[in-house]
Amino acid sequence: MAMLVLALLEERPMHPYEMYQLLLSRHEDEFTKIKPGSLYHTVARLTDQELIAAESTDRAGNRPERTTYRIRTAGHAALRTRVRDLLREPANEYPPFVTGLAEAHNLPVDEVIDALRERVASIEARVAELTALRDLAAASEVPRRYWMRVDYIRAHSTAEVTWLRGLIAELESGELEWEPFDTESCERVDTRTHSQG
Repeated sequence: MAMLVLALLEERPMHPYEMYQLLLSRHEDEFTKIKPGSLYHTVARLTDQELIAAESTDRAGNRPERTTYRIRTAGHAALRTRVRDLLREPANEYPPFVTGLAEAHNLPVDEVIDALRERVASIEARVAELTALRDLAAASEVPRRYWMRVDYIRAHSTAEVTWLRGLIAELESGELEWEPFDTESCERVDTRTHSQG
């Protein structure tokens, strides 16, 4: 959120409500959790850190006062440093799905296949949404530098679907071995006991 606020103020001075509306109009909520309270908290924190500063306060009619903020020199430097770091340094983001894959062996193979098929369907729906968003940006003649991340997320999602379809095929064919589960108790069947008897 801090980077988004700094980036907006890089464009021009504005007040937090204007920032919030602009983020929504640009569909930033598709990629980042944006809540007004978090945004106002971030503005206060950036002000305390002297990365932004209040420029003016005005009131229109019966509306509450609105303080307009501008980015400071330290804010420009912090934004550039953070963007540069994000672009060059791969980070372990610990997605929950990786934990699910690590523990998938605790489910019967049919449940794993069903869950993975649902994931594929969800990702494909997301790819369709991203495609529509990309097409809207292109039709609105928004320069690609502002929405190239949509292409990145689409490519990443498409690659995941390809990988998942391969995994599903391995599970369905038995190429990827799976422990048998009792269909009634949903517990693993001890194949050693059965082979000795």
